[in-house]
Amino acid sequence: MTNWLPAIPDGPGPIYVRLADQIESDINKGVLPAGAKLPPQRDLAYDIKVTIGTIGRAYALLRERGLVSGEVGRGTYVLGENDNAEAAVGDPLLAHFAGTRAETPLPGKLRFDTTAAPDIGQSRMMEVFLRRIVQEYSTEVSSYTRTVPNHWLEAGQRWLSTESWKPELRDIVPVLGAHAGLNAIIAAVSQPGDYIAFEELTYAQSSRSATMIGRRIALMETDEQGIVPEEFERMCAQKHPKAAFMMPSAKNPTAITIPLERRIQLAEIARQYNVWLIEDNLYGKMAQDGIPLLAELAPEKTFHVGGLSKSVAAGVRGGWVACPPHFASRLKVTHKLVTGGMPFLLAELCASLVLSGAAESVRKQVLIENAERGKIVDKVFAGIPLRTKPNIPFFWLALPEPWHAGTFKQAAFDRDILLDDEDEFKSARSNRVHHAVRIGYSSPVDRKDVENGLKTLRALLDDGPAGYDTEA
Repeated sequence: MTNWLPAIPDGPGPIYVRLADQIESDINKGVLPAGAKLPPQRDLAYDIKVTIGTIGRAYALLRERGLVSGEVGRGTYVLGENDNAEAAVGDPLLAHFAGTRAETPLPGKLRFDTTAAPDIGQSRMMEVFLRRIVQEYSTEVSSYTRTVPNHWLEAGQRWLSTESWKPELRDIVPVLGAHAGLNAIIAAVSQPGDYIAFEELTYAQSSRSATMIGRRIALMETDEQGIVPEEFERMCAQKHPKAAFMMPSAKNPTAITIPLERRIQLAEIARQYNVWLIEDNLYGKMAQDGIPLLAELAPEKTFHVGGLSKSVAAGVRGGWVACPPHFASRLKVTHKLVTGGMPFLLAELCASLVLSGAAESVRKQVLIENAERGKIVDKVFAGIPLRTKPNIPFFWLALPEPWHAGTFKQAAFDRDILLDDEDEFKSARSNRVHHAVRIGYSSPVDRKDVENGLKTLRALLDDGPAGYDTEA
């Protein structure tokens, strides 16, 4: 396709994103048919007067959307409808909501793009509980869940509690994992067209879910200590969000923890402007920083969300929400409507794990494993500034010049490593570019794989983009 040149549209957002959007538009219009070869990156960069890094990031984003494929020495080609992309999602609409990860991770790749609890043999322990549940509750397992046994609430109360805070039993709602709980809260407190506030970088699958059901996203300004209270108040006054999603402790992906003074200010602002607070404490359960929760500071305004995915086992989809007073019934109904309801087998399994003490035992072992893997991170990335927290299985890496996050992610992919760049965590379009990636290290089965993968990334970092052939 030697005569084709894209016109980068004016507007907000990074140039590489606008360029990728324009190329995608040309593909959808048939201007670039299936099988067409895109210009080499260096040539296109020269022709449209941008840097080669911009082209590399645009091409990488197109790969992630499942629109093109590339091979070193061969070039980058437009995929047809029946072709299999090297990565991610083929449907551009789904790509918008699904983020930048592959829909089905390719075999043979080392996964540094997940922070689920590491495998320490949980399945053998869970097998014992599952056998007992099937034997004792054969009727319940084979039917719909129409009631919530009291011990399911007791399990949630125990798991969510801290040394200084314990939610009321009547305020607990079991949910099908923390994500389902977040979705149910947003659906319960807002209507289509309402604003929900998110930080620019956060667990963006929640914001994408909110967008999918018609909510609008309002961005909260942040700095090195998290959400800036004065900017949060300004945003509340201007856009009147119904709720604000926050991860006060060890926030994903930047590992920032909001100090107590700011939490107090944020809670007061939420009261003043009647904004519900949605507190995601999945990583806080592991960090245990001792700072009071938002649910302690503003119990009448806060939905506190926790679960088992990061510290016990992600596959059991266990989670609970501690609601503001008198809100549990509404959330229970909303959760059933948006998810189909709790499956008895999983809910009983989660309750059994917690009430027996097995979940806490696993959590302690997971923290030990995370700590050992953290030592490997410290050794391999010695001398490189990282943002992380003890016991948290990821770190936020600000890339040195002249690396771009998308290019680094693609370079890692070409070396059989999956990781997440900043775009995976952007809750809405933003002009800010962070040039950073999140590297999770809990998924590889053994520590040797962790060390080898980290060494590969460190070597890539040290070599710089000049050592990476971007012509694919």
